[in-house]
Amino acid sequence: MDKRKTGQMAGIDVGGTFTDLVQLDPKTGTVRLAKVPSTTDNQAHGVIEALAAADCDLGTLDLIVHGTTTTTNAVLERKLSRTGMITTAGFRDVLELGRRTRPQPYGMTGQFTPIIPRDLRLEVPERVDAAGAVVTPLDEAAVLAAGQQLLDQGCISVVVHFLHAYANPDHERHAAEILATIWPNDHITMGHAILSESREFERGVTAAVNASVQPILARYLTRLTNELAAGGYARDVLVMNGNGGMVSARTVAREAAKTVMSGPASGVMAAAYTGRLAGMENLITYDMGGTSTDVALIRGAEPAVSNEIEIEYAMPIHVPMVDVRTVGAGGGSIARVNAAGLLEVGPESAGAQPGPICYGRGGKEPTISDANLILGRLNPAQLAKTGAIAPDAVARVFAARLGDPLGLDVTAAAEAVIRIANTKMAGAIRMVSLSLGADPRDFALFAFGGAGPLHAAALARELGLPRVLVPARPGITNAIGCVVADLRHDFVRTLNTPLDALPKGALAEVFATQAAEGDRLIDRETIDLSGRRYLYSVDMQFIGQTHLLRVDLPGPSVDNATLHALFEAAYFNRFRVRLADIRANLVNANCSVIGARAPLDLSTLIDPTSRRATMQEAETGRRQVYFDAAWHEAPIYWRDHLPLAFQMPGPAVIEQMDTTTLIEPGDVATGDAHGNIIIHIGGQRHDA
Repeated sequence: MDKRKTGQMAGIDVGGTFTDLVQLDPKTGTVRLAKVPSTTDNQAHGVIEALAAADCDLGTLDLIVHGTTTTTNAVLERKLSRTGMITTAGFRDVLELGRRTRPQPYGMTGQFTPIIPRDLRLEVPERVDAAGAVVTPLDEAAVLAAGQQLLDQGCISVVVHFLHAYANPDHERHAAEILATIWPNDHITMGHAILSESREFERGVTAAVNASVQPILARYLTRLTNELAAGGYARDVLVMNGNGGMVSARTVAREAAKTVMSGPASGVMAAAYTGRLAGMENLITYDMGGTSTDVALIRGAEPAVSNEIEIEYAMPIHVPMVDVRTVGAGGGSIARVNAAGLLEVGPESAGAQPGPICYGRGGKEPTISDANLILGRLNPAQLAKTGAIAPDAVARVFAARLGDPLGLDVTAAAEAVIRIANTKMAGAIRMVSLSLGADPRDFALFAFGGAGPLHAAALARELGLPRVLVPARPGITNAIGCVVADLRHDFVRTLNTPLDALPKGALAEVFATQAAEGDRLIDRETIDLSGRRYLYSVDMQFIGQTHLLRVDLPGPSVDNATLHALFEAAYFNRFRVRLADIRANLVNANCSVIGARAPLDLSTLIDPTSRRATMQEAETGRRQVYFDAAWHEAPIYWRDHLPLAFQMPGPAVIEQMDTTTLIEPGDVATGDAHGNIIIHIGGQRHDA
């Protein structure tokens, strides 16, 4: 054991507006927090500034875990490295042909630009059939010539994407070896190495995304690790992946596409961890920020992971990622009256600059946050970061822009904005749960983000959820997710075999190979682990269908009869239909290898010495708050001062550094041993 180890760790999440940091010392229980503006030109600067703001001694840190939006932003903004593709003769247009869909379902509108332009997609003679047999040998000279042509055209990254390489990757491997003799760097992506499953379009796009962002991520992490080393940090940096796990910065760039959506994933992992400790293993996560709201589903403390994520139209990234859905409603969403005289909220946002009117940064458009201020739900002094904003100034804008056109007074207009926003967010939550075959009433709502706890109780009531779980630090939950996340590696292997033709033991053999590779990858990490878990599943369909259904398995050794029964049960639960006369087809075998981290005590996220003995001592005042067409006098509490165990009837408002939590009339809030707030909708306790 290394005697220098202190156990101290820091989780750092870079968002579009803020970079959040949490540093934990498990031995002493000390917690340090920081929230600084993100530096979009170079995210590494924001990370260093957050460490400085928290007064972190880099030389004493054992571990830094980092969630980054570098690859996500690069893809969404199309600020990508110049990348070429070498593919099978006749298939250079697979990235554009796609699935014959359209950006808009009706009319001839919308546009699509492939991630690699056609002149940088070159063909070479080679062909492997779906069974893996070589039809046309690889033309080595053509590969070499194509590589040189791409270099001459300024490419710094290249992807090799051959037909049916998932069945036989030899041609892709050999082509990569040939390219390595002339390519000036190691940015050579083999399609099968990123995604070893059928469907050439999805596999090709995923590989193209990986190659296009690989140099960007590698350059960023090199800058970051160099700056950290210069500051005295002598250990490895781990980077969050979109699947909710983390891998070393030394190797993560090789599979850069897997870091897309790492930010939202870290928040979901924090929710799963917190919910497990709180005894609530079935959660719907609700992360409401300034621009949008992210929603995900957690069953049995395991987040739903999907390899069917489409970042934007015709941009499927088919590597396993936490299944997060987004709706355009956040605290900065702008409310307006449209040409038909109807009130709309979002998706346009006031953003961080100038932001809502109540921020005092020059905002002129009415937003959700401004509506909450008018209704007494937000503290004007806490929101005014650059100077006091009079609530009546916000009210005047609401009257002119919304109230007068709608024939409503200011209060009614503000309440209408909140109701419409809540309806949009409730719809997103409902669709996420129903699309995954779940009844939202069987879940608790995990509310985080800067605005999530403000709306959570209303959404839970709308959806019939019995409880809301508000973590200790909702505004920095993504950073907390970084320090509680496990190591994780996911593997997919296409079999595409009718179930009744699957040889005995074939599936178990595939799982054994995948698990061994996961063990190998985890063994080379230096982080301390408390154990390992293995998750097994298959993607199946009835023969003749195109969509796939994920079926979780109890272990790696499952006979065909049990597989068939599990698939039919999952199909019936999802679609309420039985198709007993149609043969089942096993398409993909999936294995996840998880290196579990040692548990952490999250109750120290709020300094225990700051807590008061009674509720009266935690109360900071009272104000009028508007609920259901009436004003109510509500006590205001400072969360850091609340006793660890408490019972609080609504209406009440709980304020803290990073968010505001609203307890509505008829609801009851309680505190648990881990520092969470549990809101019991309707006042009735539904203990796990």
